Amino acid sequence: MPVHRPRFLGALLALALALGGVLALPSPAPAASAVCALSCDTLDPSKARQESFPVPDRTVNGRLLRLHVSEPDSMAWASVDQGKQGDAVWLDRSWDRGASWDGLLGKASIPASWTGTRTLMYNVTDPVGHRRGWVRACADAVGVTCTDWFRPRVCDGTSCDGADPATAARDERPVPATTLYGRTVSLHMDQANGLAWGVVENGGAGDEVWLDRSWDEGASWPEGSSLGRTSVPSGSSSTRTAMFATRDPRGLLYGGAVRACGRESAHQDGSCTAWARPAPTRARGAADALMASYRTDEGWWRSSWWNSAVALTSVVDFARATGTHDYDWAVARTFEQNQGVFPAGGRSSDPVEGHFISRAVDDAAWWGVAWVAAYDLTHERRYLDEAVTITDYVRGFWDTGSCGGGVWWNRERTYKNAVTSGLYLWLTSALHQRLSGDTVWGARAVTAGDWYLGSGLINGSGLVNDGLTSGCANNGQTVWSYNQGLAIGGFTELWRSTGNTRYLDAAKRLADAALSSSALTRDGVLTESCDVGGASCDDNQKQFKGVFVRQLADLASATGSSAYRAYLVRQADSVWAKDRDPLNRLGERWAGGSPNQVDWRTQASALAALTSAG
Repeated sequence: MPVHRPRFLGALLALALALGGVLALPSPAPAASAVCALSCDTLDPSKARQESFPVPDRTVNGRLLRLHVSEPDSMAWASVDQGKQGDAVWLDRSWDRGASWDGLLGKASIPASWTGTRTLMYNVTDPVGHRRGWVRACADAVGVTCTDWFRPRVCDGTSCDGADPATAARDERPVPATTLYGRTVSLHMDQANGLAWGVVENGGAGDEVWLDRSWDEGASWPEGSSLGRTSVPSGSSSTRTAMFATRDPRGLLYGGAVRACGRESAHQDGSCTAWARPAPTRARGAADALMASYRTDEGWWRSSWWNSAVALTSVVDFARATGTHDYDWAVARTFEQNQGVFPAGGRSSDPVEGHFISRAVDDAAWWGVAWVAAYDLTHERRYLDEAVTITDYVRGFWDTGSCGGGVWWNRERTYKNAVTSGLYLWLTSALHQRLSGDTVWGARAVTAGDWYLGSGLINGSGLVNDGLTSGCANNGQTVWSYNQGLAIGGFTELWRSTGNTRYLDAAKRLADAALSSSALTRDGVLTESCDVGGASCDDNQKQFKGVFVRQLADLASATGSSAYRAYLVRQADSVWAKDRDPLNRLGERWAGGSPNQVDWRTQASALAALTSAG
């Protein structure tokens, strides 16, 4: 249950009893829900990457009880030895510092002719539930005994809980201080290292200050309450906590939020600052906030299939641009958990038939783009092979019998639109560059590019409308930024494949039109038509602008254009200054204003802007 206010004497007493080993045999309860990180609960201990014994062993009637932990796996298991048939061992796991627990996890009994046994492994952190656990080993051998509770120390590289604020690289105050009874309580951050601490000033002896740490943006913090709690010493008017980390990479927990809280010595009520997240860099802060929404158990951002492909591409682009490899595991996880078959409603409203393919041709193509990006990051051939499989599927909907070419939007062949044809142009050009000795995909790319230029999708102003009519004319529908961006990127890739300046000139013409037209740029900021006035963008439209800046950045790299680079920088500056809250959540409207939707889709799109700006 979320703890919404520090529970003082009662909470401390409960914690002291739990940590001190005052035990009762847990009553049988419904099985706890399985926790899945990179592995799910009940993994065999033989697969542990490391084994350590972080708390003292216990004995019960001559039996040896031991807690085992593999910190690289963030998993634990229990064993009992020197025992007799029927002796039992299990693991307890608590999400609230030992006040309550999931008991009897992996309970195992010593079989006949054996003298010991062990449980399976269980996760100590729950990335899906945004929580860190405490674990202990327990045994019943004509009497119940448990080890001390253990929780892994939170460390982000060399930055760990408990560090001295005197060692901080910088001291910043990300949110306003709070006051109570004349005292000032402030939150301080070493942004570069993702560390935070609290300070109380203008106080007296006995005043207290502490940090709360939440892994779900301040919705709950049962494991992370009252961190570093310390009192002002006699003769002083201020004190500070130790520093605490806000990222737990081993536990796959990123973007932890913190706040500083304090209490005046003569009163039980306290006061806290607002929650905040650090941002070692702008892009890193955005990436952490995005990864906090990633479903480690399912390997995607839940509820949007193609949007997850674009979000993964944003994460991969961030990793390539910055040399940050914290999220490389998510690339493999997404691939391995989603390459198979899913019924309608499992990942998309349509069935997914394997290899990320469904009746929505453009949805499959977005995954092709993601796996090309993954190949560029990791150089693992399986990702490039998957991109080839997907692009070959998309090629099956290239149809010269209608409009002379172009790719149908869906399996029913009801619409030829810019997005699917733009994706096909980009994919064929990209595959040609990455497949040694290729001539087939290169020829297809030229055919796709030449068709696009003559198709009518590009209007007289150099803007890309949504698609073609049944009579193969420009339908005059909305100019969306992602259609414009895919055309820019597709022709840039085709120029790289062929060296033909005709294609690079086309990409520049499309880019110049986007930067100068109020259909896409207002006051220098990329603006979707659904960003204007009281309008709202739907879940698809929330990610369009990120696609555009990704492709414009590629053109800027190809041309060395200072104008394109300046435009990209302006987008990132506007996002960070006008479209961000203290938790580094980034919204749909890059110029700020309301209504402004904020979710993982808008986060992924804005991350692309921050990455593209360098």
